[in-house]
Amino acid sequence: MSATDGAGGDRAARLPPGVPIVRAVDRAIALLRAFRPEQPRLGLSELSRQVGLDKGTTRRLLSTLQLNELVEHDERTQTYALAVGLAELGSAVPTGRELRDIAGPCLTEIAEKTGATSFLWVHVAGRGLCVDRVRASLPHVDATWFAVGAQAPLNCGGGPRVLLAYLDDEQRRLALSIEMPRRAPASQTDPELLWREAERIRAQGWELAADDFFIGLTGVGVPIFDRSGALAGALSISSLTSIVAPDGHPVHLEALFDAARRIGSRLLPD
Repeated sequence: MSATDGAGGDRAARLPPGVPIVRAVDRAIALLRAFRPEQPRLGLSELSRQVGLDKGTTRRLLSTLQLNELVEHDERTQTYALAVGLAELGSAVPTGRELRDIAGPCLTEIAEKTGATSFLWVHVAGRGLCVDRVRASLPHVDATWFAVGAQAPLNCGGGPRVLLAYLDDEQRRLALSIEMPRRAPASQTDPELLWREAERIRAQGWELAADDFFIGLTGVGVPIFDRSGALAGALSISSLTSIVAPDGHPVHLEALFDAARRIGSRLLPD
């Protein structure tokens, strides 16, 4: 999305009256957001195109970000990438920190027991935020499509769909108003259908999401509740369907429930 497109007006409306968007900051943030796990290095021309700025302005912004160790430049390839300064800032983000610290050993245990990649999710403003991920030492498939810190709409995947199921009505409406990508033919994007699916998942208590991220891969998710019974997040695994649910039923469901219970028993209410 361009730093100068019509979306800026929508975001400006969320600011207090009389407080304008600082355009230089907004443009710099747009540049940082242009980088993705699948596209960690970008050239000046591509960055300029993505944010809708001329190359001169883009270069000046990148130079300032580089000075502050938020972006690095490779002279050999003439490409830019995010730098270690952002990792330092990220370490100070409190969202999901307690859950991640408590759940870490359980994620490792689940990954080793199932041979699948384990994920830990929390809900943030209508999306699922991946706060931790552990790959098995001998994985059946290297499920790396969601990195720690990445956000996902709640229409696909075992963990995100479980979050959708346990949101209150207002939060769920927000989640279903966000643009939802059709990642695979089985991806569901219709809000009314997803609302009904969320009710089904909540009644069932878990979710098996097959082929909705990638054909041939299946995710299984369960909710995590804190000591007060409030939703704290979701625990999920993902691997080949033949490993996770060979007969259409998740074979590691009890292990996931047990891990979720152990994690939740240590989580104090907010």
